Amino acid sequence: MTPSAHGPTREVYLLFAHEAYYPAPAQEVNTSLVAAASLLHPQVRQPDGARIHDCLTRGRRQGEIVPLSTLTHELDGGARWPEIGDWEAVTADLLQLIRDRQCDGLGLRLSEIARALMCAGPHSEVRAYEPATGGYWAYGPTDRSKVLDEVARQLARAQARYTP
Repeated sequence: MTPSAHGPTREVYLLFAHEAYYPAPAQEVNTSLVAAASLLHPQVRQPDGARIHDCLTRGRRQGEIVPLSTLTHELDGGARWPEIGDWEAVTADLLQLIRDRQCDGLGLRLSEIARALMCAGPHSEVRAYEPATGGYWAYGPTDRSKVLDEVARQLARAQARYTP
């Protein structure tokens, strides 16, 4: 399926980082992935969830995983969030739904670098200090794409486990 320039596409996913929680001992979840339709849940702040859903799905490829930071980038670096909605309240609602098992969500434990790449914009660079060498490592858009590819693989594995 090709992206639609005119309307929403189904099967798009929102990826967002959050405070870590532990659904089981030593099982950290610091990032979650939800289907775009989750934004329309009645326990998600509305109309904010619906507006974010529209931004998330419009013109996307089937199966695309969109980090919240990508939406922020597309909304003029976040300057347009006030006209769209309260993303913090919406993601808090989504996280509560996931934890209460009222919506499907894929809980992920991303490394510090992977999580930073998901929180940074699509063209950003993340630098990490390497104490052993005293140097810095730079991670950029190519590394971000690799993280998104790995998230897509984890999603495919999870879907395969739950698809009859």
